[in-house]
Amino acid sequence: MFRIFQSFAPFQNPLGFGASDFLELALAVMLVVAALAWRSWIEPLGARLAQRTGWCIVMLAALPVVLRLALLPHHPVPSPEIYDEFGHLLVADTLRHWRLANPPHSLHQFFETLFVLQDPSYSSIYPIGQGIMLALGWMILGHPWAGVLLSVAAFSALSYWMLRAWTTPAWALAGGMLAVIQFGPLNAWMNSYWGGAVSASAGCLVFGSLPRLREGIRRNGVWLGFGLGLQLLARPFEFVLLSAGVLLYFLPVLRRREELRRLARIAPLAMLALAPAIGLTLLHNRQVTGSWTTLPYLLSRYQYGVPATFTVQPNPAPHRELTQTQQLIYSMQTGFHGRGTDTIASYFGRLEYRVRFYRFFFFAPLYIALAAFLAALREFRFVWVVLTLLIFAIGGNFYPFFFPHYIAAVTSLLLLAGVTGLEWISRLAIRGWPVGREAALLIIFLCAAQFAFWYGLHIFDTAEFSVALRQYETWDAINHRNPEERIAFNSQLAQTPGQQLVFVRYWPHHPVQEEWVFNAADIDGARVVWALDLGPVENEKLRRYYPGRTAWRLEPDARPPKLSPYQPEPLLNIEGP
Repeated sequence: MFRIFQSFAPFQNPLGFGASDFLELALAVMLVVAALAWRSWIEPLGARLAQRTGWCIVMLAALPVVLRLALLPHHPVPSPEIYDEFGHLLVADTLRHWRLANPPHSLHQFFETLFVLQDPSYSSIYPIGQGIMLALGWMILGHPWAGVLLSVAAFSALSYWMLRAWTTPAWALAGGMLAVIQFGPLNAWMNSYWGGAVSASAGCLVFGSLPRLREGIRRNGVWLGFGLGLQLLARPFEFVLLSAGVLLYFLPVLRRREELRRLARIAPLAMLALAPAIGLTLLHNRQVTGSWTTLPYLLSRYQYGVPATFTVQPNPAPHRELTQTQQLIYSMQTGFHGRGTDTIASYFGRLEYRVRFYRFFFFAPLYIALAAFLAALREFRFVWVVLTLLIFAIGGNFYPFFFPHYIAAVTSLLLLAGVTGLEWISRLAIRGWPVGREAALLIIFLCAAQFAFWYGLHIFDTAEFSVALRQYETWDAINHRNPEERIAFNSQLAQTPGQQLVFVRYWPHHPVQEEWVFNAADIDGARVVWALDLGPVENEKLRRYYPGRTAWRLEPDARPPKLSPYQPEPLLNIEGP
């Protein structure tokens, strides 16, 4: 029995299934019995609710937020840990100050850090889509995580709206509920600042508007343009892939003169809705990089050689003299990202390897529905779904790294594939007995029971049975791994009166992923300033610049990591007698 579980350990099989999936399914079967007992009133209630579009949208928007807030006693507001999160938070903080970029600091050598530009402006390298949502939550509700909640709420509601254009109200509601439990309170998109829900919402707007446009509802051209614009702001590269999917959708009708004329009348509405995002992107580029057409992401690649694509050159800018800190960051990052030219074999090997990460988008029982979805490929619209998914899989595979939020725009299409498969299963009959309907409901109940099981463990987080079972939790991403050391040090600094200055001293072979030097948009106005320890001579310059701040030294590589009052080291006399 142990070998069966071991053979399905994560990353050792092509589907990404782990021991927790089998444990969840076994316990979910038990919970399904209770769900079947309530079926007599669940089904009629769901059927009536599905016909009320407004109520469904409100319920689906509120449900993931309410469920996550209920977990706050055991799982507090997430703390940022990864440099990507700090990058998006810097964008949000900059926008919160009503500017697109920050002026460079006169002593910027102390603040060099991962994925943050120091010249010609002090800015994050990331696009502003996720930062806009974080800034909205920050300004309206006082915390950037509120923006994360709002984006997940929007995606959950929009997934139902999108599915209404493709299937019946009842199946659209079922898909919306699957979106809530899959991408809601236990998902990484809701428990970090990386993003995902913003791009997923953009995909809902685009893919929900396409069938409605074919039906002649012109106002959906606005939603199409707005969705494309939101994707441009959130993921500029994947915006190209999303646009390719849109063109592919309309390709069969381009030969029909009447259809072509109708699309020509819709195009101005879409372009008008897309134009603000294009203008904002160009203006953001100009403010951050000094060029209308240079993305901050690309300027970082020019200055530091990262983020890398295929090949990392030994010297990213031979004519430009890098500071010592920039050279350190470059060497650390190139070591992390790797060197060498990509080959066709490695490209397809990477594509095959990434299949297992699509487990992020599905509960285990839905793999049965995905297999059934193949039966729907007799219709072109579902062939188009597969082709669009392939566009994202193949296009995104050119980048050597992968996270699910890279392809978040097609989340609603993956939901559609699952729901369509369930709908096809529900039509199956054996000798006139509608077994398919029972099987489809069983799969939905299994998914709901699987979620209820893990959500219940988090509700009773400190219970003995919860602690014992959490070791099998491999895919739920709620913050058991919150950065305890970072939280502890921040708490210690918060309890110290006055303004603080923390010099971060890295030891040799420090892991590049464990970065500590992240600052607010207004560095000088921040209560705590984090700076690289550049040695006693250089450090003294920063101490003179901040004469009123209490100085600390943080050594994150010590065991345990140590935060202590800063003691200047004695300067050596090297001049001789």
